[in-house]
Amino acid sequence: MYDHKMKVHYSTEELPAFRNAVITIGTFDGLHLGHRLIIDNLLSEAARVGGESVIITFHPHPRKIVSSVITGVRLINTLAERIELLEQTGIEHLVVVPFTDFFANQTAEEYIRDFLVQQFHPHTIIIGYDHRYGKDRTGDFHLMEALAPVYDYQLREIPGHVLDAVKVSSTRIRNAILHSQVEEANKLLGYLFFFEGEVVHGDKIGRTIGYPTANLKCTDEEKIALGDGIYAVYAALEGKRYKGMMSIGFRPTVNGKKRVTEVNLFDFDEEIYGKPLRVTVKKYLRSEVRFNGLEELKQQLHLDKEASLACL
Repeated sequence: MYDHKMKVHYSTEELPAFRNAVITIGTFDGLHLGHRLIIDNLLSEAARVGGESVIITFHPHPRKIVSSVITGVRLINTLAERIELLEQTGIEHLVVVPFTDFFANQTAEEYIRDFLVQQFHPHTIIIGYDHRYGKDRTGDFHLMEALAPVYDYQLREIPGHVLDAVKVSSTRIRNAILHSQVEEANKLLGYLFFFEGEVVHGDKIGRTIGYPTANLKCTDEEKIALGDGIYAVYAALEGKRYKGMMSIGFRPTVNGKKRVTEVNLFDFDEEIYGKPLRVTVKKYLRSEVRFNGLEELKQQLHLDKEASLACL
């Protein structure tokens, strides 16, 4: 682990005077293996020039402000999760910039002069060839290159193949999560996909057949949700980790009408309503099927439990 703690700044008003700041800008959603290459690049460049590593990210997601169509931007990580994952990389500073209409309407030159240069005094800026900025996204790599001698910063380009890998991975991860292919997603992420939910009241059918479940309400609606199915999971509650299994779907055996997420924690029997549960998803076990009654469902749940324990 790193001996320093990453500093998170939520405003550009009171930033410290960075020493030889080496900066990069991005959403870093998922913080997957492709992103790690960019971060490694940033860290080694900062070490080379005796500088501090700085990541600039925006919240809310720029597409929410700029897009004329309000699309449901489904993110792999919430902001809190992104911060937690970035903390583990050795980055020194994360600046979370409020993405507002005012910010979106800066010209490309103002973005470089008033935002990047004035606020960060960068020694080096590392960006991809496709980085667009400023009003109507008119700013590009060439403008940043042309202004480098004017504002006295170095410019480094993230190699195209790294950027392409990042893009492909993000799309593949989102698709894999939506289509229940959690092992594929985990492989590309470089860690196990996780989410948090609050335990809410369900109709308590599970407990009648010996498999009490915690019904989860996802805490952040921007967070991408897994596709339907039965999964082997770990669940963390109040600092303790349990093995378990999770079902996402409509519960056809009991004629369910709405999509629910239920987690059965093994070797656990306590009331935990209102508490936050973090679920880490290891493996997809099977699709949701309709059984002829609860007894048949119970037999299948026994098999699901064995399959879960075999891989956890």
